[in-house]
Order: sequence, then structure tokens, then C-alpha cells
Amino acid sequence: MRLELRGITKRFGPLTANDHIDLTVEPGQIHCLLGENGAGKSTLMNVVFGLLHPDEGEILVDGVPQRFANSGEAVRKGIGMVHQHFMLVPVFSVAENVVLGFEPTRSLGRLDRARAREEIRRTSQEFNLEVDPDAIVENLPVGLQQRVEILKALNHDAELLILDEPTAVLTPQEIDALMAIMRSLAASGKSILFISHKLKEVRAVSDVVTVIRQGRVIDQVPPTTDEATLASLMVGRDVTLTVAKDAAAPGEPVLRLEDVVVRDDRGLVAVDHVSLSVHAGEILALAGVQGNGQTELVEAVAGMRDVESGRITLGGRDITNATPRHVLDGGLGHIPEDRQRYGLVMSMTLADNLVLNTPRRAPFAARGTRNLGAVRANAEDLVGRFDIRTTSVESPLSALSGGNQQKVIVARELSRPLEVLVAAQPTRGLDVGSIEYVHRQIVEQRNEGLAVLIVSSELDEVMALGDRIAVMHAGQITGVVDPSTSREQIGLLMAGAVGAADA
Repeated sequence: MRLELRGITKRFGPLTANDHIDLTVEPGQIHCLLGENGAGKSTLMNVVFGLLHPDEGEILVDGVPQRFANSGEAVRKGIGMVHQHFMLVPVFSVAENVVLGFEPTRSLGRLDRARAREEIRRTSQEFNLEVDPDAIVENLPVGLQQRVEILKALNHDAELLILDEPTAVLTPQEIDALMAIMRSLAASGKSILFISHKLKEVRAVSDVVTVIRQGRVIDQVPPTTDEATLASLMVGRDVTLTVAKDAAAPGEPVLRLEDVVVRDDRGLVAVDHVSLSVHAGEILALAGVQGNGQTELVEAVAGMRDVESGRITLGGRDITNATPRHVLDGGLGHIPEDRQRYGLVMSMTLADNLVLNTPRRAPFAARGTRNLGAVRANAEDLVGRFDIRTTSVESPLSALSGGNQQKVIVARELSRPLEVLVAAQPTRGLDVGSIEYVHRQIVEQRNEGLAVLIVSSELDEVMALGDRIAVMHAGQITGVVDPSTSREQIGLLMAGAVGAADA
């Protein structure tokens, strides 16, 4: 399929999200749309997929002008989309999700499950997307859930596949698998629009790169373009792609985990007798393939999950099984892994989300009455300092891009006095300019004596930020190593080879 966009413009009140965008995707091409948070990438893709209607411009499919009334019409024209936040029904099986809306039926209109399973097996084998049709989606790891989304689009005969930030929640291994799938799809003649801000991935898999900034096409370049040039095109200035920090001067332990055991939602041991300490003035980076207990460990520290045995202390105070409010009031800052589920209230305003952890404290409230002026002034200050892209601090959080939602959490947590910061995937969904800023903020906090625990599936981030690196596998710490340790050695620890370092 050949997709051509001519002069696409989309406005939301005074904000022009897409400003006369021209773009062409050829058959069998992986075309990357690269841009910073809030650049208009997702808006443009929602226009292409029929979820939004352009105010100006036209969409052509194989040379024929189209105007999609809804996403169903786009699907019938051969366009499929995998959203950044998956559109799956968690309690349905893979087969039920894939055929949803296009169900094969037998007598009396009942779902023909055998035919649905066969369709999925055939499509998954054809495109090397192996997944069990009978598996329940909520029990699948994120990487397999994404395969289900891709299968769903292909099962609806998609010739153009839109992948919106597809690697934002994937492990390095899952990213490699996805790229292999993308290359296979392109080789079979499918067209792919790949929306991303991750420069290494863009250079590794794209055939052509279109850069947009503030809703406009800035340039179209080959994927061989160096990362520094791509970064500067994205954000309009030079960007430092390495983390600048001096050697740590760690003080006393602030956060301690002693022989901690935590179970997951299925009742299985996820954190298996883990002992760790995080010192004042250091960054301890926790590495590992997602799903090896990191999530449950962070939730236990933040008071969101029960500790079965062992002890957690913060500044010498026992916080084992304390409430989240008690833990936060005790000086712990928490950037959660799932921002929309645990970090934000999407229906509330940006200003209110920035004081979620201190809504009743001065200056935001006094004697039970909110000080709306102080709430707004705080929001306007943090929006400027953290470059949160919004039309108004009174906008609902749901109106912000995923990357800007992440900035809201980072701004909120780093703008209050803390003893320790626990950050799970702190730069997930952020562009290079925002990552540079967040990394600099974390390092500055560490330099001022804050204890920082970073949990990241990005090995580059772990090695760049960590003063020490703890590696987790199957719920246990397999080693605590220096950041100068080779990627190969850390990879072995991630695979379960036990190291000799002392935690």
C-alpha cells in the first residue's frame, strides 16, 4: 500500500498539533516518524487511522483520496494500528481479541472458535508471530500482548501497519524480536509507519526517517544519519546524549531491604529473600529482564504490596507494610512503572496532578480549604521547569501525550523534599531532550545527598546512571557490580549467572 498525506492540519482550539504535514509511505517500506514528546506524532497517526478528522489536507491510499469517518473505515481500507497503550480486553483469550469486531460465526450467530483459532495460527505462522490462541491476554507478558495487537491488525488484512511508540514498554530482547517482525512484514510487502523517539531503534530498522517538531515536518533523512544530528533535529538544539556525572561520594544507608519476600498477584514468590541497601549520595540501578520481580520489589517499598517476610527501613524507620501515604510522608519519592494506573488521575487537571501527594499541605491548602492560586502557580512553575507541553495547566491529564504525562510525575516527585527516590522506568516514553533533562535532575539530586534507586529495562540507562548496578533474575539478586562492568557480564547476570559481589 502507498500512503500519501498532503497538507494535513489538525487544530485543538488555539493549538495546532499538525501543521500542513506532507508524508509518503511506499509499499514494503519502514518509514519512521521521529519527534519529541508533544510534536504531534500520535495526533497525525490518529488522523490517518480515522480516530480524528483533519481540519485541512487529504489522505490518499494508492492514489485515491480518502476521508475516514471512523477507524472501522480505515481498517476496511487496509490500515491497522498498534497503539502505545494496548487496546485489548484483558480477560479475553488471544483468539477472542484478534477476531473482535470481525468474528467468524456458525449457526445462530455463535462464535466459531475453531475457525478463529485456525485463522490466528495461520497468520502467526505466516508472519513469525507465534502466540497461543487460547492464552488469556492478562496472563501474557507485554511483548506477547503486543504481538496480539499486531496479529489483530494483520488478521483484518492490514497492508499498512502503524506502530505508535511500540517499544516503550518492551525489554531489550522483546525489542529485538519486534524489529525482526517489522523487517519480515516489510519484506512481505507490508508498509509500516513506525513512530518513535528512540534513536538507536530508528537507525536500526528504518528505511527513511521523517522528523517533525512542533507539528511541522522539519526534514526527511536517511537512517544512517548520526544520532547527534537526529537529536538536534528533534528538539531544535544540541543534545548531550551521555550522562555527565562525577564519582559518587556515598554516605550512610538510607533505604534497606533485609531478606525481603514478596508474592505476585498469582500468589507466587516474586521477590525471593532480597537484601539491598541504597546509600545517601548514590544511584543504585536495578537491572533485569522485566518480569523478574522488579515491579513487586518497588511496590513493596512504596507500600503498594504486602511484604510476606523480611524488613524494609527508610532512614532507620521501619516501613515494612506501611501504607503508601505513610511511606510518602516519610520522605520517599516514587515514580511508578505504570504511570496511568498508579501515578496519575487522568480526568483531573494537570495542576491537580502536580499536587496529588501534597493536596492538603501548605501552601496548597489551609484549614481544609484549597488554595487554588497556589496550586496553579505551582503548576505553571513546574510546567516551565520541566518543559511539559500543554495548552493550559487546567487541561485534563488525558489531553497530554504519554511522554508529557511522564514529565508530570517526574516534576511532582522531584519538586518536594525527599530522603530517597525510587524510580521505575523514569524515562519511559520520553524523547532525548527530556531524557537528558531528567537524567541531569536525578544526578543533581544524588549530588545533593539523595539516595536514588533506579529500576530500568534500558541497559544503556542503567550503565549510564548507576553508581552501582544490582541485577535481578527470578526474584533474586544475582550480583551487584560496578558500572564499568561489561554489557556481556551484566547480560550473564540477567540470565541468572550468580555474581560474587556483595549487596
